[in-house]
Amino acid sequence: MGGEHLASQDFNEQDLRREALLRTALFKQVKPQEADQLLPHMQTHRYNKGESVFREGDTDRRMYLLEYGRVKLTRESSDHRIHLLSIHGRGELLGEIPVFDPTGGPRTASAVCMTHGTIVASLERNALFAWLSEHPRVAIDMLQVLANRARLNNERISDLVFMDVPGRLAKTLIDLAQRFGEPSEDGLVVPHDLTQEEMAQLVGASRETVNKALMDFTQRHWISRRGHTIIIYQPGKLIRRAHQ
Repeated sequence: MGGEHLASQDFNEQDLRREALLRTALFKQVKPQEADQLLPHMQTHRYNKGESVFREGDTDRRMYLLEYGRVKLTRESSDHRIHLLSIHGRGELLGEIPVFDPTGGPRTASAVCMTHGTIVASLERNALFAWLSEHPRVAIDMLQVLANRARLNNERISDLVFMDVPGRLAKTLIDLAQRFGEPSEDGLVVPHDLTQEEMAQLVGASRETVNKALMDFTQRHWISRRGHTIIIYQPGKLIRRAHQ
C-alpha cells in the first residue's frame, strides 16, 4: 500500500508539473509526450516567503518553472536600493536568459519569493539543449516567444516615455487582474501583496504620484483598496484609461 501511495503521489506531481510546464509561453506548443522527456531532468525546490530562488550576479545556467506561489524579480542599485522589476505566478518561467545567452553571463536580477511554500522546478541548460536537439521545431517556437518578449519590453519602454502615470497605473492593474484576479460578487479581486513603494516601482513612478492616481480611481469608483488587495469594479474604464 505504501509503495502504491508513493507511486500515485509521484504520478500526481508529474501531472501537475507537466501541466504547469505546458502553460508557459516557451512550451505552449510542445506535445505532452515531448514534455514528459524533460520532466525527469527537473529538480524540485521549496522556499518560504523572503527567500531567494537565485540572486543578481549568480552564474548558474538553470531556468526555473514556478509551480506554486508567487515570485518577484528585483535589481539592486549601486547605492543598494532595491527596485521591483516584475511579478510572476504559477506556470511562468524564471531566469531563462542565462540559459540562452551564449556567454552564460551573470544573472541581471534576483528572484525573491512572495509566498510561503513556493515551489519551483529547475532545469539545467545542458538537459534543455539535449532535448532541443531532438526537437528542433520547438526551438523555432521558442525563438518566436523570445522575440515577442523583446517586443513587450520595447512597449514597456515606450510606455515609460509616452504614457502618463495614471495610464501606466491603469495598464498595470489590468495586467495584474488578468494574471492574478479572482472574480467575486464585489468585483474582480486582485491580491498583489505589494507595498506602496513596490507598486510605484512596478508602474515606474514615485509613490506619491501613484497614490494620487489610485485615489482618483477610487473616487471615480473604478476600484477600491483593502490592504494589499485591489478590487476592480470597472475594468472597462481602466482599459480605456490605459489607451488614452
